[in-house]
Amino acid sequence: MTAASDPADSTPASADEPATAQFGPHRFYPGEGGGSEQFRGARFDVADMRGARFTDCDLTGVTIRDGWLVNVSISGYLSNVTVNGVEVTDFVNAELDRRHPERVQFREVQGADDVRAMWDTIERLWAQAAELSWRLPADALDQQVNEEWSFAQTLRHLIFITDAWASRTVLDEEMPYHPLGLPQSWYPATAAAALGIVPTAHPGYGEILAARADRMAVMRRIVDGLTDDSLGRLCRRSPAPGYPDEERTVIDCVAVVMDEEIEHYRFAVRDLTVLEAS
Repeated sequence: MTAASDPADSTPASADEPATAQFGPHRFYPGEGGGSEQFRGARFDVADMRGARFTDCDLTGVTIRDGWLVNVSISGYLSNVTVNGVEVTDFVNAELDRRHPERVQFREVQGADDVRAMWDTIERLWAQAAELSWRLPADALDQQVNEEWSFAQTLRHLIFITDAWASRTVLDEEMPYHPLGLPQSWYPATAAAALGIVPTAHPGYGEILAARADRMAVMRRIVDGLTDDSLGRLCRRSPAPGYPDEERTVIDCVAVVMDEEIEHYRFAVRDLTVLEAS
């Protein structure tokens, strides 16, 4: 199974036709005020760019020559990335697979039994993350590391993901959204409000845990009821208003939930470990 967050192929049809910009692997459009082409094809020569931050930017075709890269952190979708003449994409992916074998398990999912086994793994991983979170002071769970989502915000986002990609699509519920859910940062605030969601809310951690447990139970019921034949059933609804109008099967939607669970687990444990050490 291909990771649901992999961007669509944006290779231009010809040398003269520009590729469609990809603003981060989890975006389907640049968002309000995003997508500027101001720096497309720009050159920066002998420039002091220390401390610069690039978030959800398409860096396809970027060349860094004779740069000074110290304390540099890169995350995102990688393909054909060369460092000092060495193609590192396969190395990075292999190391991620070694550290997180659930990635390999996810890619090998084929039938309904594989989905159930994958969800067993996801439940186990998040139980481990919860154990790590319990060792931290309560206020640490609302603390962001390097401007990433806090642990509490991550759980709220996964609540939204389950509502959108499981209850709304697979279960065909019109308005399944929990008010504590947290959509992607670029999802329009007006659209979130129409769903009864307040992204800026500050719910108690107990409320978040209760909603999260309920959504995990929803996914358990879904995967327990899957058959190989049902994986190909077309879902009638989009995940949420504003999402592209396209065909999505049950396995497409379940795969998004699993992919999000796997990736956010990796980020959450990374940040919880930083907080524990601080």
